[in-house]
Amino acid sequence: MTELPLDQVRTLLAVVDEGTFDAAAAALHVTPSAVSQRVKALEQRTGRVLLQRTKPVRPTESGAVLVRYARQLARLERDAWGELGLSGAGEPTRVSVAVNADSLATWFLPALPRAAGLCFELHREDEDHTAALLREGLVMAAVTTAPDPVPGCTVRPLGRMRYLPVAAPELSHALLAGPPLPDALPAAPVVVFDRKDDFQDAFVRRLGRGSASRLRHHVPTSEGFLDAVAAGLGWGMVPEVQAEPLLADGRLVLLAPGTWMDVTLYWQQWKLDSPALAALAEAVTATAAGALRR
Repeated sequence: MTELPLDQVRTLLAVVDEGTFDAAAAALHVTPSAVSQRVKALEQRTGRVLLQRTKPVRPTESGAVLVRYARQLARLERDAWGELGLSGAGEPTRVSVAVNADSLATWFLPALPRAAGLCFELHREDEDHTAALLREGLVMAAVTTAPDPVPGCTVRPLGRMRYLPVAAPELSHALLAGPPLPDALPAAPVVVFDRKDDFQDAFVRRLGRGSASRLRHHVPTSEGFLDAVAAGLGWGMVPEVQAEPLLADGRLVLLAPGTWMDVTLYWQQWKLDSPALAALAEAVTATAAGALRR
């Protein structure tokens, strides 16, 4: 069985993290030539191209497997040093997590203080794409809509996040006073998160029509999205927990009472016996149990 030399694997990780061979060489205190030789040796050993030589450098599909392996080794090494009480300069335990914007703006952050003593690096990404960051080895855990575990990961359900179709009073009056809602929405201005966001289109399709209007405003933050809808820029699907206070005071109007869309969220993390990941998983699942629909 072919062994994977640790210095080569760690060098591959440094190149991916730093973005260039020169930057990786500076981080590792070696020459760029040494970095290049180690990566080439690892590619020869595995028989695979591991890096796309772009700027910044990106791992290939095979490279992503080894990047994930390298991060897992680093995580286990830090856990071992910590358990031995030999943590050196006392560097905090860092955990990288991918989480979608709506979870980040509503229920996720209160989970973090429950996992005391950890240092968090959060990556904001659409919930349909967070699993890709796990697959590439860029994060250790993710809130995702993917029920099937990424290779090398475990998965557990968190709950359902409910979204309501809402609009500001003036826009909602115009929508509800005209033709039936399924006919009115495809022509109405709409707010979307970004170009990946087809959630509003999915709601229109659920009503039996093609898609939302092309007159769409891109607002790439959860709080900004809510403010844009409340300001009358367009209608949108807003998380129930964010919409309820504004519905109560009349700043938003529900367009289709009794109609909503639920998104089931899952927690995926590396399949490691890591105290840090275990503590975070318990904190996240406990918080989700009180915040999301079961």
